[in-house]
Amino acid sequence: MATVAIVGASGYAGQETLDRVLAHPALDLYALGSDSLAGEPAGALDPRLGRNGWSRMPRFITNDAALSCGADVVFVCLPHERAAAIDPPTRGIVVDLSGAHRFREPEVYAAWYGFEHPRAAALSAWSYGLPELSTPHGRLVANPGCYATAALLALGPLVDAIEPEGVVVQALSGTTGAGRELRASSHAGAVLENVSPYRVGEHQHAPEIAALLGFPVTFVPHLLPVRRGLLATCVVHASDTADLRGALQVRYAESHVVDVLPEGVVPELARVQHTDGAEIGLFEDRLTGDAIVICALDNLGKGAAGQAIQNVNVLFGLEETAGLRLSGVLV
Repeated sequence: MATVAIVGASGYAGQETLDRVLAHPALDLYALGSDSLAGEPAGALDPRLGRNGWSRMPRFITNDAALSCGADVVFVCLPHERAAAIDPPTRGIVVDLSGAHRFREPEVYAAWYGFEHPRAAALSAWSYGLPELSTPHGRLVANPGCYATAALLALGPLVDAIEPEGVVVQALSGTTGAGRELRASSHAGAVLENVSPYRVGEHQHAPEIAALLGFPVTFVPHLLPVRRGLLATCVVHASDTADLRGALQVRYAESHVVDVLPEGVVPELARVQHTDGAEIGLFEDRLTGDAIVICALDNLGKGAAGQAIQNVNVLFGLEETAGLRLSGVLV
């Protein structure tokens, strides 16, 4: 059993990572980090942690203490700028769920994240872990962003078959994608009975998508009045839609995480919410001939915690789906 520490365990991504660690057959929770809950029992985060034999879980410690506790695996679930400042432990695997280590070019952070990276010289030590398209390697892994994951799963296998110019990605996500910290834009009065685009033309996942595809896309994110789930609709130009379906099916033929749906079946939030899977659908616009590739996933699942667990499974040589939520047909 590999020991696990979670830094920033009181946030949405941290709590979802914790839930998967507790169910994982090869991971053993060792430390829970949270500056706001340090010294409190685990149940202070959620009363459910006192049920089903988890009453002897470790108490919360500070994030610095969790980071340096010597665990075999450290999940970093902090805001971008705080995560950028961490000094990773010298042993074990570190998976950063923030955007603080997804780029090797430090200038990206000033331009798209709003801060100068404090450890720019160390960025090259981090690998980008999107297991289906970019296999994680080394000790330090940058977990992809939720929007980037959906767009890349949809478009990554098609790079050689589509025209790089004019690609448009419109995506919609639930409110948990913004994190647990309070802000006016995530208040019920702003979200309920409303759908709103945000960070139009300047969202930080746009350069992340471009970095892996090799060309820029027009990316427009929207906030949905739901707690969780993400849907990305990608419009591309291609000479033959049948070739695109074949490329997607070949890429994901052996995947138990990504499902290429049968022709005519649309991806839906309801089927991926609370799971670590992703659905991809492919369609042709009868009027323009454009191809429409749609990907649905859970922003906290395959878009965050589930992918982090998947990356650890790959690095340890475990079954890639160990500890993931993939089975069942919940209503």
